[in-house]
Amino acid sequence: MSLAEAKPAVQPGGARDEETLVERRGLRDYYIILRERLWIALPLALLVAVPLGYFRARETPLYAAMATMQFEKPETVVTSQVVVDPSVRSDIELNTNIQVLNSARMRSRVVESFTPEEVQILQRPYLANLAPGASPPSAGGALGGVSIDAARNSLLITVRVVHPDPEAAALVANRYVNQFMTYLIERVGGVNESAVEFLRNRADQLRKEAEQADVKLNAYMQAHNLVSLDKNKDIVSERLKTISSTLTSAQLVRLNFENQYALVEAYRKEGRNLVEIQFIAGHGTVPTLSAQLSSLLQSQSVLAERYLERHPKMIDLANSIAIVQEQLGKALDLAIADLGTRLNEARENERTLQEQFAKAEKESLDLGALAPEFNSLQNQAQVSKANYLSILDRLNQTTTTKNLEKIPLHPLDHAVVPGAPFTPNLNAIIRLCVGVGVMVFFGVAFGLSFIDDRIKSAWDVESFIGASLLGIIPDLAALKDDEKYSLLLSGKQAPGVEAFLSVYSSVKIHSKLDFPKTVLVTSTIPGEGKTLISCNLAGSFARHGKNTLLIDCDLRRPMLHRHYKQQNNAGLITWFEAGSPLDGELASTPALGIIKISENLSLLCSGGRSKSPTEFLENPVFGQLLERLKREYDLVIIDSPPLGAVTDSMLIAERTDEIIYVCRFNRAYRKHIRLYMKALRDAKNEVLGVVLNGLSPRRIEYYSNYRYYRSYKKYYGSQS
Repeated sequence: MSLAEAKPAVQPGGARDEETLVERRGLRDYYIILRERLWIALPLALLVAVPLGYFRARETPLYAAMATMQFEKPETVVTSQVVVDPSVRSDIELNTNIQVLNSARMRSRVVESFTPEEVQILQRPYLANLAPGASPPSAGGALGGVSIDAARNSLLITVRVVHPDPEAAALVANRYVNQFMTYLIERVGGVNESAVEFLRNRADQLRKEAEQADVKLNAYMQAHNLVSLDKNKDIVSERLKTISSTLTSAQLVRLNFENQYALVEAYRKEGRNLVEIQFIAGHGTVPTLSAQLSSLLQSQSVLAERYLERHPKMIDLANSIAIVQEQLGKALDLAIADLGTRLNEARENERTLQEQFAKAEKESLDLGALAPEFNSLQNQAQVSKANYLSILDRLNQTTTTKNLEKIPLHPLDHAVVPGAPFTPNLNAIIRLCVGVGVMVFFGVAFGLSFIDDRIKSAWDVESFIGASLLGIIPDLAALKDDEKYSLLLSGKQAPGVEAFLSVYSSVKIHSKLDFPKTVLVTSTIPGEGKTLISCNLAGSFARHGKNTLLIDCDLRRPMLHRHYKQQNNAGLITWFEAGSPLDGELASTPALGIIKISENLSLLCSGGRSKSPTEFLENPVFGQLLERLKREYDLVIIDSPPLGAVTDSMLIAERTDEIIYVCRFNRAYRKHIRLYMKALRDAKNEVLGVVLNGLSPRRIEYYSNYRYYRSYKKYYGSQS
């Protein structure tokens, strides 16, 4: 995806259009995904496809034979008792015959019809794999797979048999047709007319009994306001379970509050610190006040090493500690009172639930008392209805014709012995394996791409993070440290020079402020190259005539003095400890020790290390220092710690004009970067954009339009 496709998702001020947050990938992007994960997806695809094809190819060969039957519409037979039409007039009748063919009774008829010689044919393919001393399968076990289906939009029924032996497959299919024809002939024999009359009379009698039983049952249900006894029981039972579960939870809550209250009383008697109790420690302002008191005590311990007790700072700190201790005492009293209130509420809630449980329990017992009489009436109604339906079904099945001789079903095609197995099919297996392999290959490649949340492309920066892409820096691991941190100062044509000049141009284009100004360079996690970007960006501006100052604000782990081979004896920390003097020209202040690196580039070191630099960074003098430096320099570039490690960068960002965010390819996660960028924007900071660092030349070609630099670098090199 080109940078131009990602641009519309970025709006002025770094805001993102949530409606356009859709990654539009082209064929080139999908090619990149496949290429990046080729050696993961391809072995997995082969690992799935090859064993699948191997086991499918080793399956037992199976043969399929099929016989067909057709229904016809015979003439209607009229008798004195009833009109009989034995033809198939609906899908219901056709499906009924199919179910008969699929029934266990029909299977038994087919198995019993086989002769000993035919049983041997069925058992023949199973003898080769038979264990020594084992008996061959029975005729029913060797019958094979039988499927009965109706041809769509027709009156045809197909009998398909799958068997390891071709002759056995044809034998079973034809035998099913023959036995079904025999069954139909037996079923449509004559019926005694007196039996039909008896069935009609009996059906009328049972119908009246069933209606009377239903009337009694409905009257009983109306008298006791029952929809259904079982449903009422289920409702009450469910209510009991719910109340019981809620009551148990309420009891646990009450016990917890009682334990907490007892623990408070015990701590009070023993004079122990109530903040050690979990409920008290997490209540209201107690955590904040405890943390504040701890911080003040820690500060008092630090200042006590420098000042005496009557020093103004020590007195102010002692007053602050007393105030916080008083507030903490009030907060503890409030927490104890709240605990008592919650304990009383828990006890009242438990009592209410116990009353509801007793009420539901009584209702359940009342329903149990109605069960015997209700069940008796219900059973009478069900038995009467079942008897009536049974006689009615028998009456409907009875036929009173005497001259029915024609069966509305004839065999259409007999099954023939198949000449070749239909499985395993080598071509189908190859197609299946290739299809599965391709699906696994693409699924793994694109699935890993979907899961991987690390920043990789221009789309990640422009659309997902919602920032402008200032430039892409190639991987400079091949260069020595002495060279890569001063590429723009040496004037040599080295890898990465044009990339840093491109970042320089993008920073000037995206910047809304004129010189002088301060620019903060930060990242998400350590090792993303923010110091490398800071040094060479400062060199770029210095190379273009801007009086630039580079400040090392990573007070916990300063590194800039090493890259420029300078001492770290003076700098921010020493200046702060010396009283933060702002008189005179800062460039010559000994406490700051600003070092001249080149004609337009100076370096302000950290002046040592600090485990808690926030005391300095939050101090107003830090902001005053930056403002003074802006009077003496055109551009102040600040190298800061990563946002994901410490909060120093957020404090520095409050006092700087613009911010450049550095992301290393395939290192930090998009969601983390997006979170920190949102925090910077919420603090009203002007974020110029993101520099993507650490891409190999090949990845730069695939992930951006930077590949054109590779095409033209020889031309520009020759002109130099």
